[in-house]
Amino acid sequence: MIDFKGHRFEHETYIKIKDQWKYLYRAVDQEGQTIDFLLTAHRDQKAALRFLKKATRQHGLPDKITIDKSGANTAAIEALKEETGHAIEIRQNKYLNNLVEQDHRAVKRIVRPMLGFQSFRSAQVTLQGIELMHMIRKGQMITVDGQGLSPAEQFYSLAA
Repeated sequence: MIDFKGHRFEHETYIKIKDQWKYLYRAVDQEGQTIDFLLTAHRDQKAALRFLKKATRQHGLPDKITIDKSGANTAAIEALKEETGHAIEIRQNKYLNNLVEQDHRAVKRIVRPMLGFQSFRSAQVTLQGIELMHMIRKGQMITVDGQGLSPAEQFYSLAA
């Protein structure tokens, strides 16, 4: 199991829905494993805090978070620290955030040719599938009885 108490890199990328830009928050750990993602209509403290709470429900509170220079992310982390009483070191350095930027490429490579989505719901469902396949490709899916399955076989095992 991966130690999610270590470093966490958070960032958001933009997704076009009905000719408007929406925000896909994503978090990866120090090994590049996807922690969580959330599509939101706004890029503000409320959305960033909702994403942080979603990510920490499953993976616990990190000791360090590396983010870009977004004031909304900083405010959300400060609010989470105050709410939980857990000390979280905030690192704001664009070079340290390259790991998550690299991870965005896989999602953007698939989404870019789509020329945007027609509804928020269709974007959510499609992005969940894209993120799932990306996580399978990175070896994050734990199979109980089918060790050695290809990424396609792992994906199909979920659908069956």
